[in-house]
Amino acid sequence: MIVIVPLRAALGLVATMLMSSLAIEACAQDSSPWQRDDHSAVRLLAGSRSGGVLLGGIAFQLQPGWKTYWRTPGDSGVPPRFDFSKSENVEAVTVLWPAPMKFDDGAGGTSLGYKTQIVLPLRIVAKNADKPVTLRAEISYAVCEKLCIPVEARTELAFTSVASTEDSALFAALDTVPKPANVGDSNPLTIRDVRRDGKSSVLVDVVAPDAREVSLFVEGPTPDWALPVPKLLEGGPPGVKRFGFELDGLPPGAKPEGAALKLTLVGGDRAYEFNVNLN
Repeated sequence: MIVIVPLRAALGLVATMLMSSLAIEACAQDSSPWQRDDHSAVRLLAGSRSGGVLLGGIAFQLQPGWKTYWRTPGDSGVPPRFDFSKSENVEAVTVLWPAPMKFDDGAGGTSLGYKTQIVLPLRIVAKNADKPVTLRAEISYAVCEKLCIPVEARTELAFTSVASTEDSALFAALDTVPKPANVGDSNPLTIRDVRRDGKSSVLVDVVAPDAREVSLFVEGPTPDWALPVPKLLEGGPPGVKRFGFELDGLPPGAKPEGAALKLTLVGGDRAYEFNVNLN
């Protein structure tokens, strides 16, 4: 039996197949292959190419019950580490961190990180905006259920697309990165006051909508500061959620006076970062 297909229909079929092929090719170009281990997977994402500052991302997938860590892991855990030094035509890469969640570390403490899946946005500065950019990443991270397992991955991706298929995922990830803020801002969710309470304690007063669950995280001026996760205290002033933490985990020789701390405040779908100097 011979089937005769009208020329217009045939051309339409060819065009559809061509567009589908191009879409698959574009998708492949905008993300690197998944690098998988037994409990997780990681890959690079490329945003649209325009000028010398590019948007990229590192995407993680985690099996149910498994987690990985924020840049500051909390009471226990291992923060991810990234090496982009083998990239081509890349001046600098800045990793942007979505707000973390808290979870029990299994030893009576609190760890900070991510479950299920997460995209860490990357701000990439090209050495020459007119030349090709290839990002190469060596990624070291830990995945944990009851025990932690170290993972090493290597991946690379060329930034070629004028309009990337990953733009929506990257912009959604950017929306989860805490926004810069100042103590006393008029935002509905904000830090009202930060002060020392004696020699070894710090109190932080937070204003937030009453029904909103709020978390507060603190980091020291350098990664070797291991400050504890602030705890919500009882008996704060009306309309204020008061958090407190001890000045424990300072590196040898470090003094808290004048230290530059970073406070990350998370409530619902809002998150802000505050830079403060201790008195």
